[in-house]
Amino acid sequence: MSRSTHAGAVVFKLTEQGPRYLLVEASGRRDRWVFPKGHVENGETAADTAQRELGEEAGVRARPVRRLRRVEQKQEGDWISIVYFLMAYTGRATPLDKRRIRWLSFDEAIDALDLEKSRRVLRSADRMIALATEREPPRRPRILRAAARLAEWLVGGALALLRPRGSQRKSRVRRA
Repeated sequence: MSRSTHAGAVVFKLTEQGPRYLLVEASGRRDRWVFPKGHVENGETAADTAQRELGEEAGVRARPVRRLRRVEQKQEGDWISIVYFLMAYTGRATPLDKRRIRWLSFDEAIDALDLEKSRRVLRSADRMIALATEREPPRRPRILRAAARLAEWLVGGALALLRPRGSQRKSRVRRA
């Protein structure tokens, strides 16, 4: 798919506790949290679409900072291509939709998003904000735990391969 059919926004605001990210409740899906997004209309740029959808779905105004990655996914049986924009919060607007919104820390937002593609978009946005604000991105304990488990598994597998073949046979003989 060469052209984006949809556009979305990863909106942030900086607080004393660090950046907070905006998520909206998915249309028709209670307690499923997503980034605001929608269909690019004729004559509209993707950035315009992201801003329009942000206002309609979340009642939020924001300024585009940078284009993020494009994601392709199935929606109602059809493939769509969504381009996301990193946007800085500038104020409130009157929403058209009656959706709940949440401002979450990075870790809370990662946990609330159910699609890995959305989590990758959020990670990209968080890295950009960290670079721009000259802060180190937070350490990810869950990632570190997963990396430690993988390392243990790899080391265990390597040790099993390095055991002399005779020692494996002897242990079988003793059991018999």
